[in-house]
Amino acid sequence: YQLNYISLCLCIYRLNFLMIVHFAVLVTLYSFAVYFLYESINSSEGKSHPDLQSNFCSFQPYSVALGEAVEERRLLDSVTWPETPLIPVNFTLKQTSDPAHSTFTILPGGGEWRVGDHLKVIIQVKDFEGHPKTSGGDFIVARLHNPKLGAGVAGQVLDHVNGSYSAVFPLLWNGSAEVQVTLVHSSEAVTVLRRLSTEQPDRIHFKSLFRSGSESETTTCNICLRPNNQPICNYTDLRTGEPWFCFKPKNLNCHTRINHSKGGYKENLRKNEKELFQSHVNLKVSIQAVGSTSVLVLPKKEGNNEKKDSIVTPGPFGYYYQQVWQALGGTPVRQFSSPSAITECLKGKVIHLYGDSTIRQWFDHLREALPDLKEFDLHSSKQSGPFMTLDYPNNIMVTYRCHGPPIRFGDVPTSQLRYIANELDDVVGGSNTVVVIGIWSHFSTFPIDIYIRRLQTIRRAVIGLLDRAPGTLVIIRTANLKQLTLYETLTNSDWYSLQRDKVLRAIFKGISVHLVDAWEMVLAHHLPHNLHPQPPIIKNMINVVLSYICPK
Repeated sequence: YQLNYISLCLCIYRLNFLMIVHFAVLVTLYSFAVYFLYESINSSEGKSHPDLQSNFCSFQPYSVALGEAVEERRLLDSVTWPETPLIPVNFTLKQTSDPAHSTFTILPGGGEWRVGDHLKVIIQVKDFEGHPKTSGGDFIVARLHNPKLGAGVAGQVLDHVNGSYSAVFPLLWNGSAEVQVTLVHSSEAVTVLRRLSTEQPDRIHFKSLFRSGSESETTTCNICLRPNNQPICNYTDLRTGEPWFCFKPKNLNCHTRINHSKGGYKENLRKNEKELFQSHVNLKVSIQAVGSTSVLVLPKKEGNNEKKDSIVTPGPFGYYYQQVWQALGGTPVRQFSSPSAITECLKGKVIHLYGDSTIRQWFDHLREALPDLKEFDLHSSKQSGPFMTLDYPNNIMVTYRCHGPPIRFGDVPTSQLRYIANELDDVVGGSNTVVVIGIWSHFSTFPIDIYIRRLQTIRRAVIGLLDRAPGTLVIIRTANLKQLTLYETLTNSDWYSLQRDKVLRAIFKGISVHLVDAWEMVLAHHLPHNLHPQPPIIKNMINVVLSYICPK
């Protein structure tokens, strides 16, 4: 009996040992697979992908799922910008793109323009000497508008990679329609912006205060820390794997960290590169027309029953008419013009808003629009929150929480530094729960693969939430254009925002979420671009949100 018992134990031991060895082999093979995949991503014929991070800002390959690594490569390829010129050390503006010499021309429309047609414009970019450019890569935006009608729509710009571009607009209203074309950045400026993201991802740095008793010390923190002889505190989030590091204080332990804040900014431009970012010269300047800038749009011909949303596919999500945003397909936008209408829509709802200050704007708008929505004082920072408002009679709760690092806010207690994915994992969800997400602006200085991975963790959490509570409504705000100074350009350029906007749309494509297209809603409006869009635009955005919550 004892011999049989010993033999059985030996068999079980051998079986367990073989299972452990087999598991270890599988893990090793998987790690090698991901590692070699990342090697293929990081190098192609000896060259790195232009949008990948620098060596001192890299993470272990095995920390990313194999499928997500493949997706990352696909996303990087999908936002690849046309090749832009190299910048010599002693370059001059003469051969760079000049909006003053560049022109656009409205192509003939066959005699007349009708609602439902498309208007096409050809743009020719020239340098400061008036010579046509022969390569692409300039960042150009366009809109069609009528100020008297309060109408506007974003144009779809195509780079022909030879110095010429085209913009296409759907004709959606009867009356005058005027074209506006803007050079946001020259192709040479884009070269600089790309270089800064790969070589200087730490040009905005952060800091944290460490304190124990009467002793305190502040050190530098970031996703990307340049190596030196100072030890590092690793604050990588255990649930999401999101990396964050601080230099260790000399006399305090890592666990004594009490806050997070934006530290400072380094310009890091080479000689003469500032000349590529001059307001009223080559930074967000209008391009002039050859001939007329507008067309007269006639009503549709009788018997033409073609629907508007079918003629603009692929095309814009919507347009303004009489200052009101109209959706082209999808959920019709309702107008919630009174506090009672908004209250009736939100009755019995819990609305959780997560993100940056552009999402905090929405929280502020709802708080101000609804007199019965009272803020519960959480004694939190006016910039970073968290915030909570309650309407007891109508059983409405609205909350706001900022996203986690690299948030550029002021003094945020470490106890309030939360990643959106973790917050979503703790949401019960259901048909009375609305989740709103907006995360883009604070990732502009980093290589785009860091943003991709953040969105992937959020997407996993969104899918988990929708699986366990299918009735939950998830709404995502896209990036938007803004006013650009030199500082804003180098840290938060519209070009950076456009790349992140494309990635966000691609990552959440096919998921049961709703988008608020802030990019088009700012571009199509007559008000100046602003990081925090002005109240009329915010009101239209909130109407879109409420229309998703309370469709007709």
